[in-house]
Amino acid sequence: MKVRFQADADLNQIIVKATLRLEPGIDFQTAPTAGLAGWSDSEVLALAARQDRILVSHDRKTMPGHFGQFILSQDSAGLLIVSQKLPVSQVAEDLLLIWLASEPEEWINRIRSLPL
Repeated sequence: MKVRFQADADLNQIIVKATLRLEPGIDFQTAPTAGLAGWSDSEVLALAARQDRILVSHDRKTMPGHFGQFILSQDSAGLLIVSQKLPVSQVAEDLLLIWLASEPEEWINRIRSLPL
C-alpha cells in the first residue's frame, strides 16, 4: 500500500495540483473534496486518521499541539507541516519523494516539517 495524503483547508491547493502533475497516481485528497471547510483541527485529524491519510498543512501554529493531543488517544497516519515560504515545486517534489520512498507504517504518529 502507498502513502496517501489529505490536504488541510489552509494548504495552498496549487501544491496538490503540482504534486499530481508530477505523479497522477498519488492519492491526494483535497480539502473541498473532503468537505473540511469550517472543521476544527481535531476533526480534520480524525478524518485523516480514519482514512489512513497523512495530513498536509501550513498550520504551524495550532496543528502540532492538536496532533500531540490526538495521538495520545488514537493513531494518526502522520502530519506534514509545510512552510509557506517554500516554492510549490519543492513541496511537490518532497511529497513525491515521500510517496515513492516510504511506506504508510513509517509515518504513523509522526510529525515532520517540509522541506525534508
